[in-house]
Amino acid sequence: MLASFKKLVPEPIKSAYHYFQALLGALIFLFPAGKLKVIGVTGTDGKTTTVHLVYHILNSAQEKVSMVSTVEAKIAQTAIDTGFHVTTPDPIKVQGLLKKMANSGSEYAVVEVTSHGLAQGRVAFVKFFAGIITNITHEHLDYHGSYENYLEAKAKLLNGVNLRVLNADDKYFEKLKGRGGGQLISYGIKNSADYVAKSIKLGKIGSEFEVHFEEKKQKRSSRVRTRLVGEFNVYNILAAFALTSNLGIATEQIISAISTFESVVGRMQSVDLGQDFDVIVDFAHTPIALENALRTLRSFTKGKLIAVFGSAGERDVGKRSMMGKVATQLADVSIFTAEDPRKENVNKIIEKIAQGALNEGGIPERTFWKIADRTEAITTAIGSLASGGDVVAIFGKGHERSLNIGGKEYPWSDEQVVRNALKKKLEKKSSYSTHQNYGK
Repeated sequence: MLASFKKLVPEPIKSAYHYFQALLGALIFLFPAGKLKVIGVTGTDGKTTTVHLVYHILNSAQEKVSMVSTVEAKIAQTAIDTGFHVTTPDPIKVQGLLKKMANSGSEYAVVEVTSHGLAQGRVAFVKFFAGIITNITHEHLDYHGSYENYLEAKAKLLNGVNLRVLNADDKYFEKLKGRGGGQLISYGIKNSADYVAKSIKLGKIGSEFEVHFEEKKQKRSSRVRTRLVGEFNVYNILAAFALTSNLGIATEQIISAISTFESVVGRMQSVDLGQDFDVIVDFAHTPIALENALRTLRSFTKGKLIAVFGSAGERDVGKRSMMGKVATQLADVSIFTAEDPRKENVNKIIEKIAQGALNEGGIPERTFWKIADRTEAITTAIGSLASGGDVVAIFGKGHERSLNIGGKEYPWSDEQVVRNALKKKLEKKSSYSTHQNYGK
């Protein structure tokens, strides 16, 4: 009932309400952002990993730092659950978290910020010291209406900051670099930038590359080794490297911290129970994120690449067919399933994904299947389709611990469903092997 009522409220009224909440929270907690150097990270993809990287580097360098991301909040080094489906919490909670961070003695607060949070004023009265924009691709156009509006929302992060960190390879870089104030720091792989990755070697269990940059007016290059996989993570690392370097962290400390950084839960997370194929759980839920993940996985897949994913209900409908197209281009087999359908008919969502696959030459029951039940979809991919040398990738939920069906949140874990399916398959294989040996 409440969710239905919220939809009837015009956006300007919602924004005014959030702005008032932000003011109230700032007054209650005595404007805590003023006691911190708040680093905001936004973008369509890569926000969470970048936040965790920045936090890890600063923490490893013995700086006093806290953070809040989609996955969790950390007050100093104490983890706090931020709830279901939350990236930018409500304004009063934001101010409360910042107050706890300031009280903990933190100098820095690294905060993941969404376009909704910026557009609606949920982070009003938060003075950002630095802003990172990872990229701007197809997402949330149902809310923002156009790329221009989406860009404008993201660009708000840059207002009044001391440091602006931008992706020089992003197609909106030229539009963004003139926004906001403060020092502009760029990073990239393809285009000229302040921090450029070269000689990149991507592998199944990690990556390495050289970062070329200027320090004290001297050109430098440093070799970076990381446990993270994929070119998209090279971008995330460059963003964190560029920012922390300009916060005064020594290059050697940055490189050392990057080498010890573990992948964020639900981001290219491997689940291994001893099976002879790989299973990956990843949060990719936009066309470009899905494409990047599949390209990375394709590079080390010996057998079939099997993708399981859906598209969220009551959200950007334009991306659905695009994701079906991407999966058909890059995966050998896809299963389209539920991903928070909310009050939309899940089968209708799946049909739109399937239409993108059909347009790209996909063949029903051969290159793609439609299985609305997410548990059944994952179990089918692992139990029936996967064999030695294959890679099964489960996309869209990642770390999330609930699945929204009919507007209600139900407990959920992709990782746990994967583990259950793997155990069942391995037990069946073991039983069959024992039976064969007994027969001899």
